[in-house]
Amino acid sequence: MLYDLNVPWTPTIPPAELERSISFLSSLGYNTLALNHTLSVTSIPSQIINPIPLQSAIKTPEKTTLLRRCTLTLSDPSQNYRLSSFVSAYDILALRPLTEKAFLAACLTVTEHSLISLDLTTRFPFHFKPKPLMAAVNRGIRFEICYAQATMGDSHARRNFISNFMGIMRATRGRGLVVSSEAGNAVACRGPADVLNLLGVWGLGRERGLEALGVNARGVVVNEGIKRSSFRGVVDVVYGGERVIEKTAEKPKEGNGKGDGIGKKGKGKRKADEVPSDIAPQISKRQAKKMRLEALKAGNNSSPQETTPSRGTPISDNPDTPSTIKAQTNG
Repeated sequence: MLYDLNVPWTPTIPPAELERSISFLSSLGYNTLALNHTLSVTSIPSQIINPIPLQSAIKTPEKTTLLRRCTLTLSDPSQNYRLSSFVSAYDILALRPLTEKAFLAACLTVTEHSLISLDLTTRFPFHFKPKPLMAAVNRGIRFEICYAQATMGDSHARRNFISNFMGIMRATRGRGLVVSSEAGNAVACRGPADVLNLLGVWGLGRERGLEALGVNARGVVVNEGIKRSSFRGVVDVVYGGERVIEKTAEKPKEGNGKGDGIGKKGKGKRKADEVPSDIAPQISKRQAKKMRLEALKAGNNSSPQETTPSRGTPISDNPDTPSTIKAQTNG
């Protein structure tokens, strides 16, 4: 799939002109388009409302997805306290920094946006250094390159565009780029093959160019969607229907719960499992040990009375003892 995330939109644009641009971009092979509304941070209204019409109100070809995007021009990073309000109103939020301080803030600290869109036809008072640009790429932020700025501008704008583009490409080594049109009409739109040829002339390889038209742009759309439909950007919240609760028949309560193992709070002793009558009940180890000690004690008490004679009693009851035999012979 191919993406064009910068189709300019203004409240004064004729609907026929907008539909003509959308139809032409769709015929060139772009499946996902983003209507871009550019605002200045200093002119933000008190109540933020998205004025871009929905896709249902615009005549679009089949299998074409329309997104609504807002680009804020930022010159002072301290003016970004209302950026979170735009996240809920638009599908994509982009920043266009005008100063070095705002550019560094967009690369390193601001978290509400996913795109940094620069006007490459102007001459910036700073250089594009690899460290802040690669830090932004590692954070998931992409840098937008709009080819219509070079194709529809004059020679001075084209010279600045090529110089700034080569500076960004040198700092990022071609990574983290998103190529869009920013075409005000259908005449300024270009097909994917023409865009790749232009990028090749300016020094960007074909593989990086394909990533800029497809993979990186898709990553921006997906990340922006996750921010708006998930919990803290981690878990996607999907409506799965209402939960069905099965009702079970409740048994009537008897008494106040005493004697049945249930207390006031429903927490009581666990009831013993019922044992069938034909199976001998099991006894605990303590009870078995106690029974063995009682049996051993009973055996010890009964054995001396049966085997050991008491003191003063004859060993044998036989009358033919030596003393009786002697008495009989004398008599």
